Amino acid sequence: MSDDFGFAPPPFKPDDALQRLKRELRELGLSEREGIFERRGVAIARVRLDGTQLDAALVRKPSRASPQWQPRQLGSSAAVRDFTAELKKALRDWGDRDE
Repeated sequence: MSDDFGFAPPPFKPDDALQRLKRELRELGLSEREGIFERRGVAIARVRLDGTQLDAALVRKPSRASPQWQPRQLGSSAAVRDFTAELKKALRDWGDRDE
């Protein structure tokens, strides 16, 4: 017998998820330039649609020179929420001292 009680998560819609994620990133004070979200000209995150999922990346540490990206695939709403939560925590940890 299954423990899912007959409930299934809603289907993942990558187009809608991309628009929601972009809106959330702008609400965090990031500005978008060609799929890369920046804070005061420093790259912080990037997102793009890749078929049935989102390609996303977060920088290891803010840098004006050449950012080191930590890529991840977001294929569910839960993964998008986790990415947003991780970004919020990173922004809080970095503060203004790393820019």
